[in-house]
Amino acid sequence: MASSASQSLPSDNLIHVFWDEGMLKHDTGRGVFDTGIDPGFLDVLEKHPENSDRVKNMLSILKRGPISPFISWHHGRPAHISELSSFHTQEYVNELIEADRNGGKELCGGTFLNPGSWDAALLAAGSTLSAMKHIIDRHGKIAYALVRPPGHHAQPTQADGYCFLNNAGLAVQLALDGGCRKVVVLDIDVHYGNGTAEGFYHSDKVLTISLHMNHGSWGPSHPQGGTVEELGEGEGFGYNLNIPLPNGTGDKGYGYAMQHLVVPAIEKFEPDMMVLVVGQDSSAFIELLCILLTQETSCTRLTFQFDPNGRQCLTMEGYREIGRTIRGMANKYSNGRLLIVQEGGYHVTYSAYCLHATLEGVLNVSEPLLSDPIAYYPEDESFPTKVIEAIKDHFLKMIS
Repeated sequence: MASSASQSLPSDNLIHVFWDEGMLKHDTGRGVFDTGIDPGFLDVLEKHPENSDRVKNMLSILKRGPISPFISWHHGRPAHISELSSFHTQEYVNELIEADRNGGKELCGGTFLNPGSWDAALLAAGSTLSAMKHIIDRHGKIAYALVRPPGHHAQPTQADGYCFLNNAGLAVQLALDGGCRKVVVLDIDVHYGNGTAEGFYHSDKVLTISLHMNHGSWGPSHPQGGTVEELGEGEGFGYNLNIPLPNGTGDKGYGYAMQHLVVPAIEKFEPDMMVLVVGQDSSAFIELLCILLTQETSCTRLTFQFDPNGRQCLTMEGYREIGRTIRGMANKYSNGRLLIVQEGGYHVTYSAYCLHATLEGVLNVSEPLLSDPIAYYPEDESFPTKVIEAIKDHFLKMIS
């Protein structure tokens, strides 16, 4: 049901959010970072980065933040097992079902299927499918699947990087099955959207674009490197555009990549459906601390904080501009139809702020609804710009 605050607003100015409280029941545990390991000599073990607190703040900022009048709330649902085969193999789905039946399993590094996790994963997949169907059935043009566990690393045959089911991939296939000719997936999570790319690697119906930190492969669960050489295969050659950005790339670098790589690729592809896969783990901020030493003197200290899982430097304004750009592309090519799917973002506070900013951009508001309370970044975009130009030259050379 739509929230009462949104009832009087034009449907084109609403974001239809799909959510279910059951996704909070995915308990990833505690340990040393994401390992789940208790070494025995620490009194305080930290929560796994992909914990429910991060999503609780995203939920609350949409309900009580300045953007709330533009939000229409919808109940999510669990995916049916039969729906999963559009992206995943039955053997892999059976492996997940068996792991759940046996009380849980660590499927790969940091990726724990614990009691309650499988139900949450089905809710995440089903809620994303419902969000896409909402758009396809013309009930709204912009929908946001606020979901966890995330999904963009999950490949057709295996889990990876906190992900069990590829929520975005399932939604893309639903769009294709529902009559869409071509779909663009733009992934701005700090990590390569390898699972989604793998699922459509041989298809010329889906253009997958990923802007990510240049992290490379991280083992058997993530064999893809996210390099410029991974362009797709067969009919899909030229339809996977990887943009591995150097560590420390900020608003200007991302903006340059959007305007010189992403926008031209979308314009050439001419999609009739757009999917924005969003993670706030590309964010960072600097806190300016002024310390009074005496009545006459003081010192200033800059405290730099990355997202726990990233080393990029997007601020709220950078996310806002990405949202604005992708909305413009949707208006131009897909009749305004845009699905947004939540992925990473592990700074419990700033991720929620950056989500708010992204959706402000999607709404194309004239002035920011929420100011950035802490961001300050003296960015030098010269090196990222050189890298982006090299990627552009390589991509054009390879597909020409």
